[in-house]
Amino acid sequence: MAWSPFLLLSLVSLAFSTPLNRRWDDFVEKHSWGAVIPKGWQFHSSPSPDTLIDLRLGLKSARIDELFHHLGQTSDPDHERYGNHLSKEQVEELVAPHTDTVSMVEEWLAHHGYQGSAASPAGDWVTIRLPVKDAERMLSAEYGLYHHPSSKDTVLRTLSYSLPRALLGHVDTVSPTTYFGTFKSMRATSFLMPEVDLDPDAVPPATCDRRITPDCLKTLYDAANYTQQASSRNSLGVAGYLDEFANRADLQTFLRQFVPARTGTNFTTVRVNGGGDDQSIPGVEANLDIQYTVGISAPIPNTYYSTGGSPPFNPDSNTPTNTNEPYLDWLNFILSQSSIPLVFTTSYGDDEQTVPPDYATKVCDLFAQLGARGSSILFSSGDDGVGAGDCTTNDGQNRVQFQPEFPSSCPFVTAVGGTTRTNPEVAVDFSGGSFSNLFARPDYQTAAVTTFLNQLGTTNNGLFKYVFRYIRQTFLTLFISISKTGRAYPDIAAQGTNFQVIVGGKVTSVGGTSASSPTAAAIIALLNDVRLAAGKSSLGFLNPFIYKNGAAFNDITSGNNPGCGTNGFDAGVGWDPVTGMGTPNFAKLRLVV
Repeated sequence: MAWSPFLLLSLVSLAFSTPLNRRWDDFVEKHSWGAVIPKGWQFHSSPSPDTLIDLRLGLKSARIDELFHHLGQTSDPDHERYGNHLSKEQVEELVAPHTDTVSMVEEWLAHHGYQGSAASPAGDWVTIRLPVKDAERMLSAEYGLYHHPSSKDTVLRTLSYSLPRALLGHVDTVSPTTYFGTFKSMRATSFLMPEVDLDPDAVPPATCDRRITPDCLKTLYDAANYTQQASSRNSLGVAGYLDEFANRADLQTFLRQFVPARTGTNFTTVRVNGGGDDQSIPGVEANLDIQYTVGISAPIPNTYYSTGGSPPFNPDSNTPTNTNEPYLDWLNFILSQSSIPLVFTTSYGDDEQTVPPDYATKVCDLFAQLGARGSSILFSSGDDGVGAGDCTTNDGQNRVQFQPEFPSSCPFVTAVGGTTRTNPEVAVDFSGGSFSNLFARPDYQTAAVTTFLNQLGTTNNGLFKYVFRYIRQTFLTLFISISKTGRAYPDIAAQGTNFQVIVGGKVTSVGGTSASSPTAAAIIALLNDVRLAAGKSSLGFLNPFIYKNGAAFNDITSGNNPGCGTNGFDAGVGWDPVTGMGTPNFAKLRLVV
């Protein structure tokens, strides 16, 4: 791959020697919000023209369709290649840009006096540091500083950007441009709940309707009597952001109180992009995640990834500021590692309609790369049912429409909804679930979702009919309307209320699908243990396995997920957009892995 500093002089010479061969001022709009600032944001001020920005180019991968083909085969339990995951090098070979793409982008950068540096091991992401005034000229854009009052975040973004026509089909996305999402502005998928007084002598399962502990979850999901056999070859990762730090002292208090046999078990913290590890500031979200992944999966090694990238805003600064976007730093870091955890859990999400399609698709492809390498990627499905607030569209028409969440809507992640109560489990009313307006329904869920839609009939008609499929073409990006054929989520569910978490040495009750995702991830880690002990590979990308083994999940048949002024969807027999295929039954699942 190129992106070498030694190429700069030759590329600059090339640019000056062929000024008429390429029209770098013939622009085609890549994405625009029009004149409407995304909801929740306000224009703050214009940046200094000399403010530096780290511009990232997501280049078109030459053989990305081959990656999807491999992933489809290696994740299909009925295929002879099931479990034969790709190596890091094989994935990088498939997602690397074509040499023509590299040459074209280098020529464009050199024309403006710049060179790029590889920001990903495959070279499909390139970074350029440059003043805002040059970024505006190169992208036919106008950057501004925008403020998000509720999160107090201020970012450098533009309402629209364009690319030279010659680059269409070579550059998939540019960031930061029109995606206003940050982890600070995203809705949290966990929240504090009222404390519950219980009989101190009561034990699971009698206590579990009102207070969830690891013993409750292992009993409920039939994993209480399993003993790990291949822990040294297994691994589980928790993605953390927003200066949320998992506290080691709190973990020991948690284990002593709730999992005494695992007292002394710890986790590893890996810092990404300036992420911290301040043990004096325990995070509710971080502690929830690590206490339940460790509490259920130990002694399987757990790693907490503390990802930074949200520097304090300083309008007078001449250094890159607030140009980070969710997931990119973490994903490119993970993909650069030679060895990665076999399961990941993440608990953040945003309205899909606020994420530009080019950015969402490129990030979704990065999750596919992780799946192809044998990792299972789980995301909480969100805590707003079918949508929060007034649920109006941001396309200028102000239609009321269900609001799916991203990344849960990405077909290469496993979205985890929420349940409550234990005898029986029922869908919790905040469980996020709907149909994507961006990603087409993948084949692995066609049968299950079609059955649900046939039973649904005309209920909620018009609230999730504006569905689109993203079509990649060499020189043009199209959106084709397809009624009710969007990627459906969640895929599975797990408990999501009354989790007992130690924060600052004290018990706190926490709820949300942020509790559901680490719970499910820990169960998947136990299933990987079963496979590894039998000499098999990890489960990897889970969804084809889930939909072909629905009978191994506890079907949740009551409850709903209201939102947008409606009752949302109802949980019922089979898959539904509240609890997916249901909650995991480890005893059944271990027989089919």
